[in-house]
Formats: sequence, C-alpha cells, structure tokens
Amino acid sequence: MTLKYASIFLLSIAILSCNVQEQEEGQAVQIPKAQWQDIASWDLNTTNADLEDDKLTTDIGIYFPSNLDPDFDKVTLEKMKESFLAAKEIYKPTGVQLRLKFARTGAIDPSYLAIQANEIPQVPATEYNNTYVNMQRNPARLTEKAKDALTHIIEDDPESDRTIYLIVLQDVFYPFLTVAEGRNWTINSVRTGGLSFPTYSYVNNLPKKHRGVISISNLQRGDRSRRTIAHELGHKLMNVSHEYKETHPGHEVYADGGLMLYGDGEDIPSGEEGRWHLERLLLSPFLYRMENGKKVWNEDYKEGGHYYDPLYGDYVIHFKGTPPIDPNW
Repeated sequence: MTLKYASIFLLSIAILSCNVQEQEEGQAVQIPKAQWQDIASWDLNTTNADLEDDKLTTDIGIYFPSNLDPDFDKVTLEKMKESFLAAKEIYKPTGVQLRLKFARTGAIDPSYLAIQANEIPQVPATEYNNTYVNMQRNPARLTEKAKDALTHIIEDDPESDRTIYLIVLQDVFYPFLTVAEGRNWTINSVRTGGLSFPTYSYVNNLPKKHRGVISISNLQRGDRSRRTIAHELGHKLMNVSHEYKETHPGHEVYADGGLMLYGDGEDIPSGEEGRWHLERLLLSPFLYRMENGKKVWNEDYKEGGHYYDPLYGDYVIHFKGTPPIDPNW
C-alpha cells in the first residue's frame, strides 16, 4: 500500500470511528419522516359542509398512526371523529369554525408512540409573581425526543405555523414541580389524555412550524370524548390555562362551568369577568377568514405568544401569585 492510499485508509478509519463514537455517546440517529395517506373512511367534504367563507376559521390536521400497539384502545378513529364533531359544536356559538384540513394514517417510528413532552422545569412559581409571569420568564422546553417526534410526524407545509395538528400518541408525559415537605419541591409527572403544548407555557421554545401541535392519548370515557379536543383547542386558541371567571390558572382544576376547567362545562365567556376568553379566542393567530378565495389571517404574536403578548392588548388579567408554601418559612 502506497503512502498516499495508506493515509486515505487511515483517515477513513478515523472518520468511521468518530461516527461510531458519536452514536455511542447518544447523538440522535436520523429517522426518516413518516409516510402518510388520507383516511378513506373520513369524508372531508361532509365534515366541512357547514363552513362559511365570512366566518373565522381554523385549519386542523389529524395524524392517526396505523401501528399503535394492539392493547392500546383509549383512542379510536370513531372516538376522534366524535370528539372533533363535538368541538365544532362547542365552538359554533363563538362564530369560530373548525375546518378539517386532512385526516391521515400511516406507520410512525414506534419509539415516538410514547414521549416526555418537556424537560423537567427548574424554577417553580412563587408568591412574587403569578403563573403566567413565571411561565413567560421561565418557559417550558421540549425534550429532544419530542422535537424529533414532531419533525418525524408533521409534514412540510408552508402554512404549518398556522395549522393545528391533532396527533394520536399512546403516552405523553408532562413533568412538573409540586411542594413537598414544607418549603421543598418535588418532581411529578402526569400521564396526559391530551396536551396542547400552549405558547403561554413554551413561548419561543416551540419551533414555529410546530407550534400548532396537540397530542391526544385518551378519549375512552364519554366526557373525554365530548370535551377533550375542544378543551385542548382552547389552550391553543384562547392561549389560557385551566381557569374560569374567579378560578385562577392551575395544573388540575376540577369544577363546573367553563370549557377550560376539568368538568362538564363548555362555556367560553367574554368580558373581564370571563377572563376575556372569547376576546382572546377571536384574536388567535390560528384563525383566518376567506376573502376573494384567499385566506386572510389574524395578526401573529408579537412576543412569541406568552399570556401577556401585546397582541392581546387589554384582554389580560393581572392577578397576584399565590404562596405555594408557608410564607413564614
């Protein structure tokens, strides 16, 4: 072997070794994008037959993996149809229409059937500022696996940043901090039935082209089937957490009344006493009207979509933080 070819051979070995080392150190391996096809049994024309050009509309795409594990039965295609149609009914009084852009199926990489949505938060909310201010200052961050999953699942589309994607997954876990032992915090993780990845929580940490993602993992019970998609759309379109009138945002709020609480309510109230839910909904950047055959979109967020984004003007509530621990600690 000549000196020239020996050098090339050694260089090739070095590059190969480097690549193997990178994979051994846990660097992500490129996984091809999922391949999708339209669900033949879901007729879009029938679903969208009630749409009117002069009304505010949001585009929604549904991804239903064909390779869900056989024992997974918490979301079926029929339950997705039922929940989507219920959501159309719930939003109809507001004047907002839900347009089904597509409903597709196909195999995804099985490693993405279950994901942890966000990194473990580092700074809990205290009494010095409210939940929304704390989220603005310390926004949630997607895990690398969640980012890879969204890239793998969601197709390229010039309107991807304005489209809402309902993605059926088997498990999506959401870690959060709760108080334990007086003045300490502990890490908990909730198994979500639906997760909206709201911009009030993630702000600019969501890739813009994927900011419309919502995961759906449980529609098994009747109440879940009726309200889950509408509720998760509320997080995305109203850009508020679990709140209603006098009820301030929280992780788990079970009460009657509003759509944004856990319960049976479907109300989307207006005015300051209603925490401006209707007004915020109608300003959503995910909404458009058809004018002369073209989509005319609402104005986009000005600061990434946090709760107090200037887009909302005076349609915000300034409320005090709640002491999570004994103030005399």
